[in-house]
Amino acid sequence: MKKILSFCFLICAVIFLQSYISAKKIPRILVFSKTKGFRHASIGAGKTAIQKLGVEHNFSVDTTENAALFTEANLKNYAAVIFLSTTGDVLDNAEQAAFERYIQAGGGYVGVHAATDTEYDWPWYGKLAGAYFTSHPAQQEARFVIKDRKHPSTKFMTDSIWMHRDELYNFKDINPHIKVLITIDESSYKGGTNGKFHPFSWYHNFDGGRSFYTSMGHTDEAWKDDKFLKHLYGGIEYAIGGQKKLDYSKARTKLP
Repeated sequence: MKKILSFCFLICAVIFLQSYISAKKIPRILVFSKTKGFRHASIGAGKTAIQKLGVEHNFSVDTTENAALFTEANLKNYAAVIFLSTTGDVLDNAEQAAFERYIQAGGGYVGVHAATDTEYDWPWYGKLAGAYFTSHPAQQEARFVIKDRKHPSTKFMTDSIWMHRDELYNFKDINPHIKVLITIDESSYKGGTNGKFHPFSWYHNFDGGRSFYTSMGHTDEAWKDDKFLKHLYGGIEYAIGGQKKLDYSKARTKLP
């Protein structure tokens, strides 16, 4: 009888341990950096920095420039997908459909810098990213205004003003439903064209998923800036969204 009880206890312990390991499974994200237009020299530094964030914050990172990985079977493996300074038309129709279904199923998107200089002929993507890039002046320092300090990407900031040097994007087709985290004060630099409302980082729930965008990250130096990296990690944390299981029954886009 004692042997039977011991055996049952061992089986229960194994089941508990397996459940615990499964519950502690770390999030996995995909960093996508394919370019069909201008290619930022900082992409390599960005990949390295995001991989380091993964080690520090317990999530795994895969990197690719292979758009063929945008299939339903593969995207199911990821809690979030980061578009790292992508440019131009980087996904074909089938890959676009697979990514739409991924977001509709509850996936997460993070756009970094030139992610808004991507897929101008795919309106759904423009709404997901939150805006499209139009132009930028020469790199310079500007005054960034923190509008929301409750979000994971900004909650660590103690001041409402952040002086930061970067490539300062101007935008068009700004999605009116984005929730703005940081704006840029055009009176603090030369070359702004958006006027009084010039968002620079934002987030929103979109089509079943979560979207975060930051326009920062043009230079190698940005990827060594602790404040920017904390900001970006908060955006990744939001996009991961507590690791809710994807529900493809909610996906509406049809695969070709």
